[in-house]
Amino acid sequence: MYGDPAAVRKILTELGDTWAVVGLSTNEERAAYGVAGVLQRYGKRIVPIHPKAETVHGEKGYPSLSAVPFKIDVVDVFLNSALAGQAADEAVTIGAQAVWFQLGVIDEAAFERTRAAGLDMVMDRCPAIELPMLR
Repeated sequence: MYGDPAAVRKILTELGDTWAVVGLSTNEERAAYGVAGVLQRYGKRIVPIHPKAETVHGEKGYPSLSAVPFKIDVVDVFLNSALAGQAADEAVTIGAQAVWFQLGVIDEAAFERTRAAGLDMVMDRCPAIELPMLR
């Protein structure tokens, strides 16, 4: 249900190529770092979102989604489940088209709110796993 194949395909192929990666830092040992690199290799522009606003993979970072001065298509969330809903709500506020919660990130209430606001959403999936399977 939260990883509907049609929603996965739509988000990865139709909704735009600017992906905010919430929780992305310069820590190469974190999953967000590796996944962001895969997104770039598949032609996505990544936008690091982290309180430190670090530049990662050559892309300028921002401390929050609301601080980004251009349109974000997809918000990819690497936060623990207790904090992820806030990022989903902020994605709705900034006008993103979709929200993607990474493996292990589950917030059913946030899923319902985000979908009710008209955004596509996938939860408990990884685009770095899904993208190669689309080709």
